[in-house]
Amino acid sequence: MSNTTQQITLHVNGESHTCSSQTYLPQLLEQLGLNPRLVAVEYNSEILHRQFWSETQIKQGDKLEIVTIVGGGSLQGKG
Repeated sequence: MSNTTQQITLHVNGESHTCSSQTYLPQLLEQLGLNPRLVAVEYNSEILHRQFWSETQIKQGDKLEIVTIVGGGSLQGKG
């Protein structure tokens, strides 16, 4: 039995990315070099409240829009 982890493809701010099929949202943000405290996430066209991030497992074909908070509380698209 193989213990290799399947890679999946998702879209982040319109760009294709790959990650492990075992990846949860906080891990993905870390892999992208983002500080989770300074971003907002739209997950498959819906704003995903922070309380659900740790239980959100990334799936094949997911679409995420991630915006970062910049000085003054403004939002700026990442990517």
